[in-house]
Amino acid sequence: MRPSGRSSNKLRKIRFELNVNIHAEGSCLVSFGETKVLCTASIEDRVPPFLRNTGRGWVTAEYGMLPRSTGSRINREAARGKQSGRTHEIQRLIGRSLRAVTDLTAFGERQLTIDCDVIQADGGTRTASISGAYLALYLAFLKLLEDGTIKNMPLFSEVAAVSCGIYKNESILDLDYAEDSNADTDANFIITGEGEIVEIQATAETNPFSKGEFNQLLTLAEQGVSKIIEKQRQTLTSGNLHNAKSI
Repeated sequence: MRPSGRSSNKLRKIRFELNVNIHAEGSCLVSFGETKVLCTASIEDRVPPFLRNTGRGWVTAEYGMLPRSTGSRINREAARGKQSGRTHEIQRLIGRSLRAVTDLTAFGERQLTIDCDVIQADGGTRTASISGAYLALYLAFLKLLEDGTIKNMPLFSEVAAVSCGIYKNESILDLDYAEDSNADTDANFIITGEGEIVEIQATAETNPFSKGEFNQLLTLAEQGVSKIIEKQRQTLTSGNLHNAKSI
């Protein structure tokens, strides 16, 4: 039995709340169980120097954990004067995941920055961030579409992420902290709405895992991401979003 009482293939309760920030062009508060991340999208009429005069836009991300997002207070990275390697790695992962489903030529020389701030952490903060960041990005593009700035939706698919792992010799889906901190194998899967893989991060924490065990994790991840993307679609078409359009 898992600490949460869930079956091996059961997700935590997933919730997406849209337009939670009145200032951001797109925003989403995402909850994977007790993990909660605020994702906001900001549009700027500029691009990094390497994209100037190319007609291409850019999508990037920043990630951070708030001081009491964990059991004991952690110092703000700004107070320490630098970001940790973990923070750099996660925010680059979020950016890559979003760009994988975005036509960068469809919105001119603009940069969209997605800020993912972890309010409360209980495992899976990067997977929750990616899944919520997609919706924040969608809302920002929808704003550009509705005001006539762009003609077509630059997103050509959804993207979401989920963790899987081997815990007490069993392959399980969507690890919370109690499982993640004691897992024999820990993996994160980023998958599109068409079932295509963007990225896989898999690590043996103790003993190496077999190809068969990896295939079990991949199957669980595909099932889990499919349900998360279904939830994304339902959120966009539930009536909570003015003129919502699914891809």
